[in-house]
Amino acid sequence: MELWGGIECTINRVGDQYFNQLVYQGHYDRKNDLKLLEELGIKKLRYPILWEYHQPEQHQPLQWGVIEKNLLELKERKIEVIAGLVHHGSGPAYVNLMDQSFAEGLAAYATEVARRFPWINYYTPINEPLTTARFCGLYGLWYPHECNAVSFLRILYNECKATLLAMEAIRKVNPNAKLVHTEDLGKIHSTRHMQYQADFENERRWIGIDLLSGRMDSSHPLWRYCIDNGLTEEELQFFTAHAMPPDILGFNYYVTSERYLDEHTEYYPVQTHGGNGKEVYADVEAVRTREAKMDGLTNLLRDAWNRLHLPLAVTECHLFCGREDQMRWVKSNWDAVANLQKEEIVVEAFTIWSIFGAYGWDRLLTHPHGNYENGVFDVRSLEPRPTALKKLVKSLAVGAAYEHPLLSGKGWWERESRIIYPKAIIETAFKPEITSPLIIVGATGTLGKAFTKICQQRNIFHIALTRAELNMVNPAQIAETIEKYKPWAIINAAGFVRVDDAEIQFEDCFQSNTEGPVKLAKACQQYGVKLLTFSSDLVFDGEKKEAYTEEDAVNPLNVYGASKAIAEQEVLANDPNALVIRTSAFFSPWDNYNFVYSILDFLGKKERVKVADDVVVSPTYVPDLVNASLDLLIDDANGIWHLVNDGTVSWSELAKEVAIRGNYNASLLEPLPVAELGYPAVRPNYSALTSRHGLILPSLDHALNRYFSERNAS
Repeated sequence: MELWGGIECTINRVGDQYFNQLVYQGHYDRKNDLKLLEELGIKKLRYPILWEYHQPEQHQPLQWGVIEKNLLELKERKIEVIAGLVHHGSGPAYVNLMDQSFAEGLAAYATEVARRFPWINYYTPINEPLTTARFCGLYGLWYPHECNAVSFLRILYNECKATLLAMEAIRKVNPNAKLVHTEDLGKIHSTRHMQYQADFENERRWIGIDLLSGRMDSSHPLWRYCIDNGLTEEELQFFTAHAMPPDILGFNYYVTSERYLDEHTEYYPVQTHGGNGKEVYADVEAVRTREAKMDGLTNLLRDAWNRLHLPLAVTECHLFCGREDQMRWVKSNWDAVANLQKEEIVVEAFTIWSIFGAYGWDRLLTHPHGNYENGVFDVRSLEPRPTALKKLVKSLAVGAAYEHPLLSGKGWWERESRIIYPKAIIETAFKPEITSPLIIVGATGTLGKAFTKICQQRNIFHIALTRAELNMVNPAQIAETIEKYKPWAIINAAGFVRVDDAEIQFEDCFQSNTEGPVKLAKACQQYGVKLLTFSSDLVFDGEKKEAYTEEDAVNPLNVYGASKAIAEQEVLANDPNALVIRTSAFFSPWDNYNFVYSILDFLGKKERVKVADDVVVSPTYVPDLVNASLDLLIDDANGIWHLVNDGTVSWSELAKEVAIRGNYNASLLEPLPVAELGYPAVRPNYSALTSRHGLILPSLDHALNRYFSERNAS
């Protein structure tokens, strides 16, 4: 089974706007992407030559630009291209997805592509026509924003005809060209009452493939449905006369591909409610329900094979979640497909999708840009940064075994905590499924508690130790702990955090913040254990007056900052593979020892509060910090990283925002210069952080929204 790759490349239209994933990802501008793809060891690449991008105006010469250069380079690198011509698109503005101009226009464009690049032997003229027809014609999300069966079928018919005409045009230039037709591999589950709707939708999912394959005749279960909703017998008979079964039938399977229908809408959020014109029902992800028994990739591919007997491929495999679950998703699906081959089911390839990530799918590409989800690489930094998926993918490409302590744990889609409908349940006692743990030092502190909680949520086997259980200034005890538990990584979440007290208790501060982490680093280097430890924005003096990056020189103004600055240097000197994360002004919904809670507490008592109005920081939401830190740890990132939420404010601005969101009297806040607050420790006036790796945490506004949501729920 070959390993293929793919780049999320959608160009979809909403109103008069076209949203281009490759622009958001920066692929057009980067020079080394193809080298990174070659390093993965993939054999074929689903690569975009998109109609809307290269021929936006009807009577203008085609502009091949950087894509032509990239195609030539891929040829030199011996990566075979599967050319995608339309990816969730509706074509350029001068054609109409609802009439013949779309099919004829795509065929003409396909001719130009085949002539320009005659060595390309694999084509996907239109990615997921059924999904695109649903989003454009049934749900109204994408242009032309229709919501009826007539429009849905007309769009799907035109897409299938465009696919057929495009392949006929391509084969006039290259008779050896093969059709790789892709669709979402979905399945509808339901209550007993809604079974009739589930049966209909489960038959409907095959319409596009049945049209292309010449299987849509008068005996087809949905022949009458097509006729009743605007397609003519002559139009349907066109496909029986020009049948073009795909050479490879590609299926894209996501954790949300299987759905569940329930007429008891009162158990589900209003945004999940839909209907069929006869009755209203909830349509939710099957993975989130207790009642649905999901088929999974193995059974769905087996069904496709038994129905169609065409060579299959998995043409998209991607899941955005914690890094450990991303690896679990890829590996479990790869194993499932490999096992199918033992049944003599022909599965030609498995595709790693969204290699450079994707933007905006959390809102179904209905807004420009949108939130980012990483793939094999994270492109938010200056250069794409490899994640832990890279090592896994490279191993799969050469058929080598890949091991990681986190792989044997269950993915979130297999755990009880996945269930939120009709009622969420809390996971019972943690059951470790792997023998090599993650050790968390500082179990009772803010960070230690947060890491413990989130590791529990993410099914990361961990052991949390208090300072009494692991004294970091005792090398013998560190060695004993490592030899006893054999951890794959250690997180140092302990430390002396009282900035003003450190001015007097400087020996305790340096022992906890410098001596302990350095000894821990030496032991981790000796035993080959990954180390994550934390530093602070207070290593800077504030003279820069703009956000500090990892490359800026440190110059602490107080004892606490000095203890952290020296620790950074010494930890990395002793263990260059260690990960040191600088953060700032963190606040957590799970404890009371932070600025945000203190402000709310004072205001709740109607007490006046003095806050600095000339000290600018980058507040950081602890759940975001912990989740991102775990991902970087699993990615084997090293060196110094800045992790803060996107947004800089003064302490007084943060206090005012918190007061407003908490519905408290902001006039009780008294903004003052920090010099008038009488702190023993000098603070930098500006210690906001940014990162040369890109800001990978959400906005401060989004973080505060979630903080108050969590606080109100508890």
